[in-house]
Amino acid sequence: MRVLLAGQSWVTHSVHVTGVDSYDTSAYTEDADRLREALGQAHIEVEYLPGHLVPARFPATAADLAAYGAVILSDIGANSLLPAPETFGRSGAAPNRLASVEQYVRDGGGLLMIGGYLSFAGIEGKARYHNTPVEATLPVSISPHDDRAERPEGIHPVVTEPGHPVLAGVPQDWPPLLGYNQLSAKSAAQVLVRCDADPLLVVGSHGNGRSAAFASDCAPRWCPPAFMSWPGYDPLFGNLVHWLGGR
Repeated sequence: MRVLLAGQSWVTHSVHVTGVDSYDTSAYTEDADRLREALGQAHIEVEYLPGHLVPARFPATAADLAAYGAVILSDIGANSLLPAPETFGRSGAAPNRLASVEQYVRDGGGLLMIGGYLSFAGIEGKARYHNTPVEATLPVSISPHDDRAERPEGIHPVVTEPGHPVLAGVPQDWPPLLGYNQLSAKSAAQVLVRCDADPLLVVGSHGNGRSAAFASDCAPRWCPPAFMSWPGYDPLFGNLVHWLGGR
């Protein structure tokens, strides 16, 4: 099975001030290695598209996306998909790639959104997936406003549907997470795991395809080292992506 993973990278630009003098530094970080490792253990081939490449290289049409068994959007906002470079830079018409994702799932594909500061609504609402075709595809409703639930003290997820195939081989005792995006499950969706009253892992169907929302990170900042080294990490994401692909 081959999947497309988009996002999970960033550039940091810093200004250092010492007395009256200042200088700039920048750094590039990719944080997808742990998720890619887990999917590799499940015999899933991952094509990785870091965030800065998404605007130019994310597939334009549902037919292009059909080459993948599932698409994963992780910490990458809607603005990186809309508008396309030819529209933003040259005022040329281009496919609506959020609508292409919806069509791809409706035709039988799988979609997973993983939480973060630029997932779902995100920090200051800047991820802005509310009222888009991607929201229509997911099994959750997304706030138009900042949806972060910061839990620096840690919060323990609680399994609510232990018999679901996504949770096969996943221990019921989960380590704490440090935050998540606050979502609402749609009426036909299945909430597999919760954090307090909020859904953490939600699955559902859309047309002939399947979709899922994991409301927290798959890597820091909300996903601490103890969660990334937890024995349930690999089967959780491996099962989830295989389920999305219909396997």
